[in-house]
Amino acid sequence: MVFLFCRMNRIKKILEYLQQTPGDNFLRHALALEYIKQGDDKKAKELFEAILSSSPDYIGSYYHLGKLLEKTGASEAAVACYEKGMNAAKAANDNHAYNELQAAYEDLVY
Repeated sequence: MVFLFCRMNRIKKILEYLQQTPGDNFLRHALALEYIKQGDDKKAKELFEAILSSSPDYIGSYYHLGKLLEKTGASEAAVACYEKGMNAAKAANDNHAYNELQAAYEDLVY
C-alpha cells in the first residue's frame, strides 16, 4: 500500500512539473515509465507516441515503446519502432542507443 502511494506521489509530482513545462520530453518520458510501473500501459503508450511524434530524435523512447509493444503482443509494431529508433540513433551518431535497439530488434525478430 505504501509503495503504491509513493508511485502515485511521483506521478502527481511529474504532472505538476509538466503543467509548468508541458512539452518537456524528459518529464513525459519519466511519466510514461511510471505509468508502466503502475500497470497503465495505455497511458504509457500514448505518452511515448506523443513524444516520438513531436520529437522523433528523442531516441530513448523508441526502446521503451518497443518493449511496451512487445509486452502487449504488438510484435510487428515493435519491430517497426525498433527500426525507426535505429535510424534515429544512427542519424544522431548514438552508437549506444543503436546497439540497444538493435539487440531488442534481433531478440524479437530472430
